Amino acid sequence: MTPLDWVVLVLALGSVVAYGLWKSRHISTSKDFLAGKRDLPWWTIGLSIMATQASAITFLSTPGQGFADGMEFAQFYFGMPIAMLFLVVFVLPVYYRLRVTTAYEYLEQRFDLRMRTLTAILFLIQRGVAAAISIYAPSIILCAVFGWNLALTNALMAVFVVIYTTSGGSAAVSRTQELQMSIMLGGLVLAFVLALHKLPDGVGLSEAWEVAGATGKTRIVDWSFDFRDRYNIWSGVLGATFLFLSYFGTDQSQVGRYLSGKSLRESRFGLLFNGFVKIPMQLLVLGVGVMVYVFFQFYPAPLYFHEANRTAVRNTPYEATFQRLESKNDSIALLKQALLQRATANLHKGNGQLSPAERTQLQQWDAERKTLRQEAEAIVKKARPGADPKDKDFVFIHFILKHIPAGLTGLMLAMIFCASWSTTASELSALTATTVSDIYRRSFVTDRDDTHYFRASRWFTVGWGIFIVVFASYADLFENLIQAVNMIGSVFYGTILGIFFTAFFLKKVGGAAVFGAAVLSQALILLLFFGVDRDAYLWYNPLACSLVMAISSLWQYALDRRIPPANHSGAPTLR
Repeated sequence: MTPLDWVVLVLALGSVVAYGLWKSRHISTSKDFLAGKRDLPWWTIGLSIMATQASAITFLSTPGQGFADGMEFAQFYFGMPIAMLFLVVFVLPVYYRLRVTTAYEYLEQRFDLRMRTLTAILFLIQRGVAAAISIYAPSIILCAVFGWNLALTNALMAVFVVIYTTSGGSAAVSRTQELQMSIMLGGLVLAFVLALHKLPDGVGLSEAWEVAGATGKTRIVDWSFDFRDRYNIWSGVLGATFLFLSYFGTDQSQVGRYLSGKSLRESRFGLLFNGFVKIPMQLLVLGVGVMVYVFFQFYPAPLYFHEANRTAVRNTPYEATFQRLESKNDSIALLKQALLQRATANLHKGNGQLSPAERTQLQQWDAERKTLRQEAEAIVKKARPGADPKDKDFVFIHFILKHIPAGLTGLMLAMIFCASWSTTASELSALTATTVSDIYRRSFVTDRDDTHYFRASRWFTVGWGIFIVVFASYADLFENLIQAVNMIGSVFYGTILGIFFTAFFLKKVGGAAVFGAAVLSQALILLLFFGVDRDAYLWYNPLACSLVMAISSLWQYALDRRIPPANHSGAPTLR
């Protein structure tokens, strides 16, 4: 990076921290710290919700997903508008009527303290781990590229977030996310335009899209029904809908965002804004990856993008084999470039489409290159045991550092840092709110004044910040980081959603029945995930939800056969 890049990076990140501190300077009570002043308009809520979900993983890993597999990952988000409509109609009014600080307060009113505590603990486990990955994901990639120390990079990623989150709590998080989201969206559009602009003369958007389409990169919808396929229209609309219902309806990192609205109407509009803007945004992120793919069809591309792993192969018995693979890759690239120069010239003249022979040849070369990449990954695995050989997460950062002008590289890195900070700040705020409201204040220290809980909230924020930095330093890189977060969520979200659905819809089920059902369902999902099939993880959301509701209903029926039915709760249910 040039000095100009560092100046741009420092100025962008410094403005975010300063803005957050300034906007939250009047926070002085534990209620305001944990839930904000409940004065946010719908557009701030919508941007805050989007920024919370759009972590650095989104901007590093998802373009790599688009580069390798095309646009099909967008199907994962097709269930989001359905989930948002359900939440604004049925769930949000209940939360507002009860004026809760966290989603789990409702469960004590509906069931008992035990259910509130269990669900809060499930949330803390999965969100604490996910927060660590949110820090680890950009850190491990930046370390591999720049040679930085992992522990120090994790600390750098977290320390400024902890500063403004500890200072201003939920209000600081929401206000900074306005600025962060602006930087992120601007960076995305800029990356897409730069990738398109750097294509050869005569190759515009339509020609580039035709080249990408020749190898299946522009296909969005897969209608095949296969439980082993991670992403198709069915897993996106059915499986992911349950994931989003749980994430946005029961995960405090999101619930805290829209409960900060100044009215029910503002919160509803904020959720709907997120539901209908998120899909176009995700298509843009994947589209950046596809444009980077097209760029590397016309210009030399490395066989393998993870430079640290590539370096590790040198001076090993596998070096000669790896070099032969790189030579084959270079030969294919030259042939492909020659074909595309001729083909795109015809496209530019108005022919509109590549010929069947050209498409077949491009597909053949693409398959050969994919095989070469798989062989390269196998060599890396042998040369560097324990390291993850996958390199999709390094594609976009390689493009940024090698092919984007000075100054703009700093802005792109600022986008990555902002994405990491926006998610981590929401997670820290949610972890603190849940720890203080649902566990510490409710079950351990119940009779102190507000000053004590305000100070405790700040200390818990610092404590969770230390936890995620330490955990991130020992985390392993998954096959793909965006999938890692979704996998972790899917292991726990189905059970949590089942608990809330039981609370909302099964008014005769009491706390004892749903507690047993939740424990059994969670144990079964963990067994399936670790012992049977991880690729079908999206389906674990509706499965766990259905299990909790079915088992709790049967359990309650058995209890009622032995004990006269009781009024299980005075809290609202959905009728």
